[in-house]
Amino acid sequence: MTYLPFFVFTGIFAIVGIVLPIVAPKGPNRGIVQCVLILTGACCWLFWLCCYMAQMNPLIGPKLHQNTILIMAREWGNMINLTETIEPHAVGH
Repeated sequence: MTYLPFFVFTGIFAIVGIVLPIVAPKGPNRGIVQCVLILTGACCWLFWLCCYMAQMNPLIGPKLHQNTILIMAREWGNMINLTETIEPHAVGH
């Protein structure tokens, strides 16, 4: 089930980049239309893939206040013992 978005969007961009160029209308610019469709499908898929993978392991997380973290811990059943935490002013002597 976790691979479903990958296969759905890969299928959508495969249709744009593989199927649509095959059924492109005949005319003097058919080669250009096919090239544009192939590049559009490839670039959109690559951009989507980068955005999707960036969400798997974000480099920047949300900045929360200490009160918010304590409330979340209490609500989720993970009580935090404040006496064991390191105070910010005690880190660098």
